[in-house]
Amino acid sequence: MKKEDIKKVVLAYSGGLDTSIIIPWLKENYNNCEVIAVSGDVGQGTELDGLEEKAKATGASKLYVLDLKKDFVENYIFPTLKFGAKYEDYLLGTSFARPCIAKALADIAIKEGADAICHGCTGKGNDQVRFELTLKALCPDMAIIAPWREWDIESRDEEIDYAEAHNIPLKINRETNYSKDKNLWHLSHEGLDLENPANEPQYNKPGFLELGVSPEQAPDTPTYITLHFEKGIPTAVDGKEMGAVELVEYLNKVGGENGIGLLDIVENRLVGMKSRGVYETPGGAILYKAINVLETITLDKESSHFKAQLAQKYADIVYNGQWFTPLREALDAFADSLEKTVTGDVKLKLYKGNMINAGVTSPYTLYDEQTASFGVDKDYDQSDATGFINLFGLSIKERAKLSKNWPEVKE
Repeated sequence: MKKEDIKKVVLAYSGGLDTSIIIPWLKENYNNCEVIAVSGDVGQGTELDGLEEKAKATGASKLYVLDLKKDFVENYIFPTLKFGAKYEDYLLGTSFARPCIAKALADIAIKEGADAICHGCTGKGNDQVRFELTLKALCPDMAIIAPWREWDIESRDEEIDYAEAHNIPLKINRETNYSKDKNLWHLSHEGLDLENPANEPQYNKPGFLELGVSPEQAPDTPTYITLHFEKGIPTAVDGKEMGAVELVEYLNKVGGENGIGLLDIVENRLVGMKSRGVYETPGGAILYKAINVLETITLDKESSHFKAQLAQKYADIVYNGQWFTPLREALDAFADSLEKTVTGDVKLKLYKGNMINAGVTSPYTLYDEQTASFGVDKDYDQSDATGFINLFGLSIKERAKLSKNWPEVKE
């Protein structure tokens, strides 16, 4: 579609620095087009306060605020949790939020008869790919506007200059201008002093952490929690059944209070560069730990090891924004089948950033105490090990014998 034909644009709107200046920029550069702002609520909390007033004050015709929290947890977080998928230890908090939000954008754009969808993702980041791959899958003929790939603004300082020149109110200043992404699952921190990997994150600085405290500031006494899973899905904490959103919120609170879930990594971005990020994922860290413990007694060796291999691929798919693909759907089917017996209870001790196993049970356990015991065992004949070892080690033994007569192997 030609630029002059774009009359109505749906904008992914957060009210942050990028999208705050995009509304007037769109009207200046796209024929004074109508801008419909859409904010997907995936658990940002107070970040959504005052959004409608702000969006309209800067030129939007309307604002949709869509409650996506339940959809986000049940249809994006929990399938990824089932796989135990991590990208270089990162628990994918931003990665799987983007297709959830982008799907809602596509739905509104189609409903409103929009000519284009706009996002505020930087041209250096992963999110532009995640948004646009989702849009290509769900509304392939829709035009996409990415201002960071068009305008002359080159830095966040210049964005602030633009905002000040257009009298756009901001909740940040140049000194506190960390790039953050917050949702129900996590909070990420990037930029400023964190851009130098030599700098330690200021965990104990008031206001830096938002979802919890540092391990040093956590209580001196441990907190015990028991999580119940049904077919790989967490359903209760300490005997209390909870909905998906309530459960994650509760674990964020308990985990955050105990300094759980802090991660400082330099990751390999999809677009080729390395990027340093600090993440707070208290509830997510607890869930990943708990399901891993439960699987130690409910999955056999071959299934567990093969699942771990596929988990890396699943993590790449999520990180790279390939959510709406046949491969991801097929992998979900594999996990659903494998996790049918991942049911049971896991007790963890939370103490100053640590998660310590404190017991695990399952009606589908594969652990037999009698067989594993060093005591008397009527089911296991230790003499059987002789034949097993002879066969298992046959190739090693034969190579050692035959290699004595080999010609010299030159380097």
